[in-house]
Amino acid sequence: MEYKDYYKIMGVDRKATPEEIKRAYRKLARKYHPDVSKEKDAEAKFKELGEAYEVLKDSKKREAYDRIGQNWQEGQTFTPPPDWQREFGFGTGFAGGGQATGFSDFFEALFGGGFSPHREGAFYRGFQSQGEDQQVRILIDLEDAYHGASRTVALNTPELDAQGRIVSNRKTLNIKIPRGIQAGQRIRLTGQGMPGMQGGKNGDLYLEVEFNKHRYFQAKGKDVSIELPVTPWEAALGGSVPVPTLGGKVEVKIPRGSQSGTQLRLKGRGLPGETPGDQLVTLKIVTPPAPNEAAAALYKQMAELMPMNPRQNMGIDR
Repeated sequence: MEYKDYYKIMGVDRKATPEEIKRAYRKLARKYHPDVSKEKDAEAKFKELGEAYEVLKDSKKREAYDRIGQNWQEGQTFTPPPDWQREFGFGTGFAGGGQATGFSDFFEALFGGGFSPHREGAFYRGFQSQGEDQQVRILIDLEDAYHGASRTVALNTPELDAQGRIVSNRKTLNIKIPRGIQAGQRIRLTGQGMPGMQGGKNGDLYLEVEFNKHRYFQAKGKDVSIELPVTPWEAALGGSVPVPTLGGKVEVKIPRGSQSGTQLRLKGRGLPGETPGDQLVTLKIVTPPAPNEAAAALYKQMAELMPMNPRQNMGIDR
């Protein structure tokens, strides 16, 4: 009999994870399913694929297969080691052979008969497959994440047409934006992914959240930040000034002698959650212009009363 390289058949690496094997199986099962495929020898390839998945999805059978597989290549004449099935516990208590399972002699030699053709991965015309999950990115306002919201969105989502081909379809969905959701997190819409085959369940649609650019705020995780303009006298003398937050205006005390870049933290004023985020306020001193002689004279007076060289640490005399 000929050795079968199940990894090659499924197009995955020998170190592939169970999830990677499952995804590869679903993709190829759609491609070669005899009810929809236009591929040459689709039925034979679908049958071969089901056999490969029957082995690689099962940790025990995969371990046994890997034990002998490293020194063999697809199509080589193969004879299983003596007492192979007895060593691994395969082939006992099963009835029937290749005719019963629809699998190859190679499979039967390694694992014996009795694997039902109605298990996932085996070949039969009534094959059911759950649809693949899909993910798309959506942009929402930061305020929606803070308060929570219900929105109607129009998305281009992939679907299967009558011939089993993937096409883009414009879909309008009503979604609920959870309060406190962060950028990069996902909203799951059950059953809104790729349709299943032969009565299989639809996959899920995951909406990955990103935020629209905000006029004031930036978000990082649960925290939000804002750059707050202040006057020179507010920074020098200190005092209370209003600051916008996602929850509304609050009064913040500026320390006397603050400089541009001074950062204040407002606890719990970020995105809500079991432990809410904070709002970081960075001060930016804005110098008023001198549009007339009186204003210019005031600046000159300040220079005389409060002489300073902000560049002295740079080795500049003045």
